[in-house]
Amino acid sequence: MKLHPENFELECSTVWSFPRRGNWATHKSDWRGNWSPEVARNLILRYSKEKDHLLDCMIGGGTTAIEAKILNRHITCTDVNENAIKRTEESLNFYVDTQARHRVILCDARNLDFIKDEEIDFILTHPPYADIIKYSEGKIENDLSNIHSIDNFTDEMERVAKELYRVLRKGKYCAILIGDTRRQKMYQPLAYKVMDRFLKQGFELKEDIIKQQHNCKATGFWVNKSKEHNFLLIMHEHLFVFKKS
Repeated sequence: MKLHPENFELECSTVWSFPRRGNWATHKSDWRGNWSPEVARNLILRYSKEKDHLLDCMIGGGTTAIEAKILNRHITCTDVNENAIKRTEESLNFYVDTQARHRVILCDARNLDFIKDEEIDFILTHPPYADIIKYSEGKIENDLSNIHSIDNFTDEMERVAKELYRVLRKGKYCAILIGDTRRQKMYQPLAYKVMDRFLKQGFELKEDIIKQQHNCKATGFWVNKSKEHNFLLIMHEHLFVFKKS
């Protein structure tokens, strides 16, 4: 099994673009909204060291867990969705010669009480963008992807931010990838609203990285709609890197 991407280079600018979705280890691209393994790999290599303890509190399809195992980082993975937990456990079923340990736990990112204060060396996660993708179709009561209201969603993300601030060690980093949306034909800066809530909890903004989206094809139906109704297709996300000072 191939464990590393071909021709990988660490990103050095604030614009990232990864057309490929990962063809090494157990990576798959069929989990809706999963981030590119190269995003996780860049973050892990830049903001942590081997044997550090990482946290992804919305693990989804397990991308972060796979990269942490390959790169010899311990990781705690959580999600409210049992399907995500099962998928992550399955994705970790491969051999690599490291000492990395992992734990995969079903829980809400707003309540990580099993993690001690300042236990985590680096946090990286990819939350839902309100209800753009409803991961549990309303079947899980505390699933953030069921929340339609932008204000209510950012309120709940502030609760997540508070908990992440608590478990992160001082001087360490927290990376969040999140995008924007439209409501009533008007642009909604969801990412910056969430960013503001993290700042209110005490984080400082280290980086604002623009990540180009490649899984949204600007062809056919939506191109015609864009021209017909005079709006631009959203083809970028924000990757915020916060520091706990």
